[in-house]
Amino acid sequence: MSRINAYVQSFPYYWKQYILLCIVGFFSVHFLFAQSTKRDNLEDQIKTIRAQSNFNPQDTTYINLLNDLGAELRFYNLDSLLILSEEAFAHSKSSGYKKGKSMSLLGMGEYYSDRGDHSEGISHYKKALVLAEEVNNPKLVLRLKNNLAGEFGYLGDYAKALSGYLESIEIAKRVDDQLMLSILNENIANLYASQKDYKQALEFYEIVKKINQGIGNDVTSAETMSNMASVYADMGKLQYAMYNINSSITVFENHEITDWLAFAYEIKGKTYLKQKKYKWALYWYNQSEMLHKKLEDDRGEIDLLNGMAEAHLGLKNDSISQHYALRAYKISTKINFKEGIRKCARTLYKINKNKQDYATALKYHEIYQSFSDTLSRNENKKSLTMLKTKVEHEKQKLALVRENEMALATQRNYVNAALAILLIFVVVTFLVHRGEKIQKKLNKKLQGKAEELEKNELELREINETKDKLFSIIAHDLRGPIGAFQGLLKLFNTKEIDQAEFLSFIPKLGTDIDHIAFTLNNLLSWGQSQMNGATTKPRIIPLENIVEENINLLSEIATNKSIKMTSQLLPNTLVWSDVNQIDIVIRNLISNALKFTPEDGMITVKATEKNEHWEVSVRDTGIGMDRETQEKIFEDNNNISTYGTNNEKGTGLGLSLCKEMVEKNDGTIWVESYPRKGSTFFFTVPKSSKEYQKAV
Repeated sequence: MSRINAYVQSFPYYWKQYILLCIVGFFSVHFLFAQSTKRDNLEDQIKTIRAQSNFNPQDTTYINLLNDLGAELRFYNLDSLLILSEEAFAHSKSSGYKKGKSMSLLGMGEYYSDRGDHSEGISHYKKALVLAEEVNNPKLVLRLKNNLAGEFGYLGDYAKALSGYLESIEIAKRVDDQLMLSILNENIANLYASQKDYKQALEFYEIVKKINQGIGNDVTSAETMSNMASVYADMGKLQYAMYNINSSITVFENHEITDWLAFAYEIKGKTYLKQKKYKWALYWYNQSEMLHKKLEDDRGEIDLLNGMAEAHLGLKNDSISQHYALRAYKISTKINFKEGIRKCARTLYKINKNKQDYATALKYHEIYQSFSDTLSRNENKKSLTMLKTKVEHEKQKLALVRENEMALATQRNYVNAALAILLIFVVVTFLVHRGEKIQKKLNKKLQGKAEELEKNELELREINETKDKLFSIIAHDLRGPIGAFQGLLKLFNTKEIDQAEFLSFIPKLGTDIDHIAFTLNNLLSWGQSQMNGATTKPRIIPLENIVEENINLLSEIATNKSIKMTSQLLPNTLVWSDVNQIDIVIRNLISNALKFTPEDGMITVKATEKNEHWEVSVRDTGIGMDRETQEKIFEDNNNISTYGTNNEKGTGLGLSLCKEMVEKNDGTIWVESYPRKGSTFFFTVPKSSKEYQKAV
């Protein structure tokens, strides 16, 4: 390929593009024909076996051919992979051929993985792994463990993915499987590259390159060079990227490996795109697209289509760019590929901004910002998890090595002692008995330390869950409105919208600011209680005053919805509670009632005196809720916000906060509700007694 490129450099650009298109097009057709020939050979072998007079579908050779043909069709006809794998499984099951069953389950797992159904993929891989371990097939075991780790990576569980790869590396070293060592280390490198930890990724790629040199397979080396080229392109080291991808393209063309060649063409297009050489980028993207027409590889096609959209956008072909961006956006949404959605949303934002369609541009800008925030949070968390997992794995390895060394040293000591005092049986017996006692003591200490570690781990997990809950609420309920506000201000500052359009958003911004203030107040109260910073300080308080203050505070919202709010609390309804905490409970319950009560409704607050407490109720004539919802609304992990009758935004933690505050004041809270009739929230607080008054 390099000699052909050097030859056409003397021609004008359009002749060069035409000649290269013809040449690479010829090679692409040739590669597809070669791949087709391989599949045809397998199909011919299957037909030959079926035509035999003594044909037996339970023949292991026939079953292996079915599995091989299915694997060959994976990236060309995914449905055929499933059909052939199911047929191979049925014959393997009836004949008791465990390896055939494991291979066919592997094929079915790959089918569900490529369809984006990762739970089914994991289920089939695990079943196949059990069978592979039963027949003691290390190569098949490693392949399945590698695929399982990959599925966890697709699900975003990078800790499990990294642990799976590291565990598999130990097995590959034990059985001296150099090819799988190369694959596993390269998959770890790809994990770090996806997190933009390029330094760590390149360290693993260097390990892979050394392994590949020992293997001496140029195809394996070319696959690694393709992935390294992608990383170098993302790092901006474009000369390194171009060298690696050109070298790998030559190998893939010589060996006629279509799927990797399509990927390599796409990486070369990305490298030109980084250089802003849009025409050359499109040229190589077109070559990749030509090969993808014969492939079924949604994951690989997303980056290709998004790259073509960016290249056309650079050439100011906005309509063509939009076509490719929407295709990539659709595929990304179908398989829930967040990074693809984020990239496509940014491209679509630029396109619609150029078209002066600011409403659509704002929509995609908000999508881009939302997914950027999500990916940023997730990537940071995943990176830390990956690092922690790796450190823990290394510690476990080191501890295991030390334990083995100690065990060997102990054994050597026992052997030497036995040889030295072979004739002194009593002394030997004494030493053995003493060693057993020491071992029991050590085991007991070890067990105690293990229990202490488990306790510390549980406490740390609870702290992390509290932190994650806090930040998920911040991201969910505060970042959205603030992000939209920032986006609107940016559009106004850059004069993409005029003053009149900006002022038309003021009512919505006012509503958003009120929501942020209410959410922040709840969030600070809840966060303080969760971080052990809040203490309940009860005193005698007139409950009717708190109710009146909150009715006045929320009267504007009630007026806007024509809702009547009344307090039926009698004067001197004295309770023994923390004034700030009960104020939060009253405000949240009335706000919640306003949210789910339609216009012209009514909200009534009253208190019923009991023996030792007041029973306070907030009744509304709203939409009510079903039994299932009533059972879940007070759960600690129920932080999902909903929308009211006028599309009001909830805080996502109001009722959970109310429950905590009521219980801190020795009360209980519950709800009675009927769909379309309304809801009544009840809670109890201690009455003010003479004992409490003395305590004051």
